Amino acid sequence: MATVVELASQVEERLLERNDLFEHFFSQEAPRLARACREMSERFLRGGRLLAFGRGPYATDAQHVSVEFVHPVIVGKRALPALDLSILFRPWLEAILHPEDMVMGFGPPEGDPEVWATLQQAHLRDAMTFALPGMEGSYALDAPTQDPFMHQEMVEILYHTLWETVHVFFEHRELGHEVGDSAFLYPFLGTEKQGTTDLLAEVAASILMKVHDDAKLRGQVAREESDQISNTALAIHERLQRGGKLVIFGNGGSATDANDLAIDCVLPPLGFKPIPAVSLALEPANITAVANDIGTEAIFLRQLIAQARPEDVAVAISTSGGSRNIIMALEEARKRNLLTVALLGYDGGEIKRQRLTDFPLVVHCDYIPRIQEVQASIYHVIREALEVLNRGQA
Repeated sequence: MATVVELASQVEERLLERNDLFEHFFSQEAPRLARACREMSERFLRGGRLLAFGRGPYATDAQHVSVEFVHPVIVGKRALPALDLSILFRPWLEAILHPEDMVMGFGPPEGDPEVWATLQQAHLRDAMTFALPGMEGSYALDAPTQDPFMHQEMVEILYHTLWETVHVFFEHRELGHEVGDSAFLYPFLGTEKQGTTDLLAEVAASILMKVHDDAKLRGQVAREESDQISNTALAIHERLQRGGKLVIFGNGGSATDANDLAIDCVLPPLGFKPIPAVSLALEPANITAVANDIGTEAIFLRQLIAQARPEDVAVAISTSGGSRNIIMALEEARKRNLLTVALLGYDGGEIKRQRLTDFPLVVHCDYIPRIQEVQASIYHVIREALEVLNRGQA
């Protein structure tokens, strides 16, 4: 079995490998993404909707897109119409698609023919299409890696930048270049007039700045947290060997990450062994029932009481580290002697201050999209480390 030192070295190497790939990709794609954002803003202003879908782990990207656009993390930004249609995407699109809509299909690096066929039908009805990946579409991504985890993380950065940039084009059009609360995102936008061509160039440059910030943050995690990440994987592995499972939960975008990690465990990449895991965020009937009858603070607690066993691992994903429903679930997990792991942002919040987790993994940043992008890298390298440990055990 790999030693802690060997595992930590692999974790650091894998995190840094992502930075090289992502920065190279976006250095080429930023101008195209800026133009795509401009068209998206025009379509939203005409009443268009963003309709997203995927299968398996890529359905969680559609979930993430939907929540980012409908419930923006920047206070004061408009809610934009977006839907996740993954559960039945082709017939749903056939029933509701309008020409002004935008259709975003997600898949593995090699692509998904069923997704492509559906995108082609949307294109024939004049929708804007995003093939992520694919060879045809209004925006088509030629995947630069066959690694499914790195591919998915890169796509997450891509749709985060789409969401951020769309709002800038709105404000450029409607507020005479006075960007208000978005000034910290796009400092080059001020009150002076500028042409559309100049704006596209500046937006493309800003996308590259975001990717560079993301790389710096991931590099910091690689240097400072690799030992903690490897120790986390070892502790999880020990619980799995005892017959335990992962019980994963989070809110909003973190809910989609919880779903993604659970699917990565039970439906892993080719050659990986499945790992038992559940996501409490994948239970809309339970969540809404508990929220309605008890309160939102109990939506994970109630499920944890029903699902958890002492040999299990509670994995909380939170950007703030302060959500009451996450805290209550971790408190209950502690009472039941579960191993507790938390992926956190900012300074770790109350979860770290109250020492509610055996393994806090903190991304020291105060901007949610960048936190989530690096958290995705962390849980993916943990999944890779668990596979290394499983093979060593065999």
